[in-house]
Amino acid sequence: MVRNRSKSEEKRDSILDSAICLFIEQGFENTSMDQIAQRANVSKQTVYSHFAGGKEELFSASIRSKCTSHQLDAEAFKKLKDPRSALTTLAFRFSELLQTQEAVHVFRTCVAQAETHPQLSRLFFAEGPGNMFDQVEFLLLQFHQQGLLNIEQPRFAAVQFLMMIHGESRLRLELNVEPRPEEETQHYVQNCVDTFMRAYGC
Repeated sequence: MVRNRSKSEEKRDSILDSAICLFIEQGFENTSMDQIAQRANVSKQTVYSHFAGGKEELFSASIRSKCTSHQLDAEAFKKLKDPRSALTTLAFRFSELLQTQEAVHVFRTCVAQAETHPQLSRLFFAEGPGNMFDQVEFLLLQFHQQGLLNIEQPRFAAVQFLMMIHGESRLRLELNVEPRPEEETQHYVQNCVDTFMRAYGC
């Protein structure tokens, strides 16, 4: 049975959605907590009651929430047991997240402001790519210790795997170039998993 969300959870989600939209539309520095509150239709006090750390905490939380919505959080990782099926599941979830317009726009925002607001890029890396590298590294280490994969350098392999999945399709989206057909992208992602398993399978 699906649990009904509380009013507090609904407000928190609304604040996160409003914040990320404003960060994309007008940049991190130009977005105020007042604007976020107004867009979310809550008081500024309500925003701070959920995110006492201000805009930086909001930005970090919004990145985490997008990962969670695509089942790329710690709880989801715990359910992954068999190497091939786990990597296939991860690959397609990760690819799906990468293809979203929000993910592309947030990345562009961070790149555009990397010189003037490097803390934004650091926050994005920590909560997005860095967090994914950490979680996949831990998963691969477990598979190695269980004798299911042969991976001497799990961090190295985690980066290899995720950057393979990133591939051409995401690069095209970042550059606003016509994307490849979806079926071609799916075939590419599955091939990445097959290649990884050939390299590290026992």
